[in-house]
Amino acid sequence: MTTDAATLTADLIRCRSVTPEEGGALVLLERVLSEAGFACTRVDRGGVGNLFARWGDKGHARTFGFNGHTDVVPVGDADAWTRPPFGAQIVDGVLYGRGATDMKSGVAAFAAAAVDLVTDTPPDGAIVLAITGDEEGDAVDGTTALLDHMEETGERMSVCLVGEPTCPDQMGEMIKIGRRGSMTAYFTVTGVQGHSAYPHRARNPMPAMARLMDRLSSHKLDQGSEHFDASTLAVVTIDTGNLANNVIPAQTRATVNIRFNDLHSGAALTDWLRREADEVAQAFGVAVDIKAKISGESFLTPPGPLSDLVARAVKAETGITPVLSTTGGTSDARFVKDHCPVVEFGLVGKTMHQVDECVPVKQIHQLKAIYARILREYFA
Repeated sequence: MTTDAATLTADLIRCRSVTPEEGGALVLLERVLSEAGFACTRVDRGGVGNLFARWGDKGHARTFGFNGHTDVVPVGDADAWTRPPFGAQIVDGVLYGRGATDMKSGVAAFAAAAVDLVTDTPPDGAIVLAITGDEEGDAVDGTTALLDHMEETGERMSVCLVGEPTCPDQMGEMIKIGRRGSMTAYFTVTGVQGHSAYPHRARNPMPAMARLMDRLSSHKLDQGSEHFDASTLAVVTIDTGNLANNVIPAQTRATVNIRFNDLHSGAALTDWLRREADEVAQAFGVAVDIKAKISGESFLTPPGPLSDLVARAVKAETGITPVLSTTGGTSDARFVKDHCPVVEFGLVGKTMHQVDECVPVKQIHQLKAIYARILREYFA
């Protein structure tokens, strides 16, 4: 039996699963996996649909896990698309549609590889597929809900592969063995409103905010570490909303985003931000309030058996030796890393979230072949 991953991808694209809508994608996967003998459980939480599927005995010492998501970002301006965003049209060997790259093709590829393996040559072990509908959203009730379910029911993955797009330009060139941490800090500087002709009677929050943002953006957090590039801080907005040129405002706000490596923690960076804010507040005689949101800590799965296994399969199917990288944004691997060793490998991600998102059909078949080879070798 051979499950066509490209056909499954197209069927998933036709499901309008824009976060947080399930759109029929998980229903489709549950049917496909159940027919192949997977025990499927819906783990819906907080209005988010999630699917847990296992083949083989629970708690087996060799349990290979896949993680991915079927939710997609909004299409944006639908009139800007040259193909229907949920039409799954194939033109000149390229499949078009929202989620074609990120990451319905990845889910289809690992589901197809798993179905074929358990149908044709049932392994001595277990396979777990943890598929969420909340990766592109707040990610509060998605993969975390699946991991909570596994903890409550005694389910375990020995290792896990997340099928996110990982290759910048060429299929097979990159495996992610870790991710930078991510946090956002929201600053509010409050002074005293007044007439701009009488600044001595006011306390202007604007110079204080400008000084604080300059201090933060001018500071070099680090030089990088063994497996990570240097951490970065970006000022992403400064907002006051003052339309009058003769009024000194009472308040101004700003936001910064930090992507940090394994030399830092979210808590330590929050403490640093507060110290910087306190110094500026004292110097300017204003109040500075900070609210920090840590989206995920940095993590690393050290190079070893899991990354070696994936790299061998990639090289065998593509002829390319992949580099091991920690670049890019966050992914649900930041949650899985607390459960078991995790790496990421998937398609070329150049069109993800774009208008006319697309993937060459050939790449979908390559990806399934890579996942299938990984499974065969893991259970050999």
